[in-house]
Formats: sequence, C-alpha cells, structure tokens
Amino acid sequence: MNELELYVDGASKGNPGPAGVGVVICRGKETVKNISSYIGKNTNNAAEYTALIYALEEALALKADKLKIYTDSELVYRQIRQEYKVKNPVIAGLYARARRLMQAFRDVSVVYIPRGENRGADKLANLAVKNALGPAGLVR
Repeated sequence: MNELELYVDGASKGNPGPAGVGVVICRGKETVKNISSYIGKNTNNAAEYTALIYALEEALALKADKLKIYTDSELVYRQIRQEYKVKNPVIAGLYARARRLMQAFRDVSVVYIPRGENRGADKLANLAVKNALGPAGLVR
C-alpha cells in the first residue's frame, strides 16, 4: 500500500489577486515533495482548490492508493465532504475536477486542520506569490 499525506494551501493577495499554491507531500515522517506554484490572478478559494488539484495529480504520479489530505480551508473541507453546496461556477469546475481525481484512489480522507498546523503549505503558497511579484510588488 502506498499511503501519502497531502498538506494543501492557497494564497491570494487581493482576493482576487496574484495567487499561489503550496503543497507538502509526505510519506510517514518523510517529505516526498514540495510544490510552490504561481497561478495568476485568482480568488483565495480558487487557489485552495487548485492546490488540492495539484496535490491529487502529484499523488497519482507517485502511484499512491491511499490519501490523507490536510487543509485549513473550511470551505474546501466542507464542500468536499458535501456539507456545503458549491454555488460559484468557477469553484464548481474546480470542485468537479478534484472529485474526479479523488475517484482514482482506493481511500481518501480529508481533514480540517488549524492554519498553524499547515505552515509548510502556507509558506510555499505565499512564496509562489512573492516570487512572482518580485521585489517591487508587481507581477513580473
């Protein structure tokens, strides 16, 4: 069995504004991969979902069959668990893509964690935005 833990986070400066995603993928205590990527102008919620999608795609590439996904986004957590409806059309597309990807795994659980427990992914998401903006604070 190939089990991975995925820590996901999105960041947006301006909401909508320059946005990034951060993902930390672990196997037990070992970090397997870090992802930090600028995704252009987006809302924070779209960045959160995009981070989840990046993590799921990477887990597929790593041939995982069991996932434990950690997020500090209550919206993503509750929508994925189907406790909240998805009303925004942009989020609906991202949600559908994430749900489709999740079907490729034998077992997937999503865990809501406090922001302080998601520092690694948060740092990577903010770093992606910071690097894209450059020292002058403008998108390069």
